[in-house]
Amino acid sequence: MLQYIINKIFYGFLTLFGVVTVIFLLFNILPGDPARMMLDQREDSEQLANIRKKYGFDQPKTKQYLFYLNDVSPLSFHSKGKEDYTNLESKPYSYQSLFSIGNTNVVLKYPYLRESFQKNGKKVSHIISETLPNTAVLALFAILIAIVLGIFLGVLSAVFKDTFFDRFVAVISTFGMSVPSFFSAILFAWLFGFVLHEYTGLEMTGSLYVVDDFGEGSYIQWKNLILPAIVLGIRPLAVVIQLMRNSLLEILTQDYVRTAKAKGLTMYQVIKKHALKNSLNPVVTAISGWFASMLAGAVFIEYIFNWNGLGKEIVDALNTLDLPIIMGSVLVIATLFIIINIIVDIIYSWLDPRIRLQ
Repeated sequence: MLQYIINKIFYGFLTLFGVVTVIFLLFNILPGDPARMMLDQREDSEQLANIRKKYGFDQPKTKQYLFYLNDVSPLSFHSKGKEDYTNLESKPYSYQSLFSIGNTNVVLKYPYLRESFQKNGKKVSHIISETLPNTAVLALFAILIAIVLGIFLGVLSAVFKDTFFDRFVAVISTFGMSVPSFFSAILFAWLFGFVLHEYTGLEMTGSLYVVDDFGEGSYIQWKNLILPAIVLGIRPLAVVIQLMRNSLLEILTQDYVRTAKAKGLTMYQVIKKHALKNSLNPVVTAISGWFASMLAGAVFIEYIFNWNGLGKEIVDALNTLDLPIIMGSVLVIATLFIIINIIVDIIYSWLDPRIRLQ
């Protein structure tokens, strides 16, 4: 098992290295001068030269790529005494020196995602740390809705196969997979936040944290989470229902299930003790993929409900060409994808040990 986990982590690092390379190449072939983007209309030749030197924009692309790897890596190399981008003293982060190799310091630090072009040099890591938790909360509640209702309805559909209930659930799940997220968000916001507002008490828009009437602080408004979480959970809910139903129907035809029934166990006991765990493999895989994609930012849903999450932040950065925020956000999302997939692989191997042995 330990060897299996080590292999997964190793391939995860290789994947992350590829993601970093693609991110750099993708956003450094765009037209325009990053230094001019940072200064906007305030630039002059001296300011441009200082910015290019500070951020390494005056160097060839190969060096800029190595600088970027050095920034995002926890283990970094910095030259002593050089007044350029590799000068450790000019870096806006804390670090722990490990050892020196000639004129090069090797230090341990948190990954440095650089600074925003448009938000007065605010660190990208701070911006992400402010918005990612909101998206994580939204995604967590949405996936919980999908898991609980999806497994429950999927099991009932399998038990009552070919009945009216089974067909009704199939129609609802197909409808849920077919309707675009932005349409569902608009419909739910209008219906429950406007038309039925008097009865539901829900608002059309709102984020997790709301500033009080006196502007002296903020508080959590949980009711603002209800509509976006339901809308975000509709499509994974539909997928989980179908996967759970089909997987359970297949498991119920196995020999060991028929043996359990022959011993006098009720259907409830057969499902609980034998069939349910073995039918969860495809569901776990689907849930992991959906949860990771939700963390990537439900852009339409966050925008329609004015939810202050990472997806909304990425769109704002795209509109203003704030490249560090875009690059940093994509890198964080990719890292979360890899971590979640590793965790899911471990859970998958626990559910089905044959995978680990293979």
